[in-house]
Amino acid sequence: MGIYDRDYGRETHNRPPGVHLGGTWSLTTKIVIFTFCIYGVQLFLGGRFTNFFMLHANWFHQPWKVFELLTYGFLHSPSDIKHILFNMFALWMFGRAVEQRYGQREYLLFYLAAIIFAGICWNTSALFADGNSSLPMLGASGGIAAVLILFAFSFPHQKLLFMFAIPMPAWVFAVIMVTLDLLGATGRAGESNVAYTAHLGGALFGFLYFWLHWRFSKFLSGNFSLPKMRRRPKLRVHDPSGTATGDSETEVDDILRKIQQHGQSSLTNRERQILQRASREYQQKRT
Repeated sequence: MGIYDRDYGRETHNRPPGVHLGGTWSLTTKIVIFTFCIYGVQLFLGGRFTNFFMLHANWFHQPWKVFELLTYGFLHSPSDIKHILFNMFALWMFGRAVEQRYGQREYLLFYLAAIIFAGICWNTSALFADGNSSLPMLGASGGIAAVLILFAFSFPHQKLLFMFAIPMPAWVFAVIMVTLDLLGATGRAGESNVAYTAHLGGALFGFLYFWLHWRFSKFLSGNFSLPKMRRRPKLRVHDPSGTATGDSETEVDDILRKIQQHGQSSLTNRERQILQRASREYQQKRT
């Protein structure tokens, strides 16, 4: 059996591009649907619900309201539907590729952590801003900014359409968006109720995550443990070909499952070599 003949390999490698209504939904799609459901609750229950879960700059006066650092990221302006439409479109566009690269669990932890980090950055800036500390904040833009930056670092030469018309590499698109946020945060873009510092906080988080090789899922994995001091065996069996055991297909199966759950970046060098060797052997058998 070839590597991509397996069900989980076929799903990630042989799926044609475009929108697919059938099959398994990506985690990004589920987050988008969940956020729209929360928006529906906002419209149904009115301002009290929104005000309770949005982020207030002085939340720490009542420490039990720390949940606001996360919940604000799933709320959007009830009076401006463009707010949620633009944010969810951006998340859907960039999030799916990031999810596939890093795996669903890691992607979810990254997105939630980015929302919290962006909220803290906005919170800090709001406390030092004249007259703005009483204005609450809501929206997924900070988390989405982090997803965009991670997308740009992971796929720097991917072509994107700025303003849906001007083609450019992803890294140029990211630079433009960060520059616009910098202008907005410094007041050079005019008066606005946009939380530019939250955008910049999210962008900073995406940069730090990529640059410092952060991985959150390993701390939640059942296989994670502190290093143990134990004596190594004196004798080691070495197989130069690397294919002497009869468990190679089992190893390949385990590696492909790991890619599906945690993304390609979770593979060790040895696992990458096993996958490459198995792919070459399969191609040789076909010829």
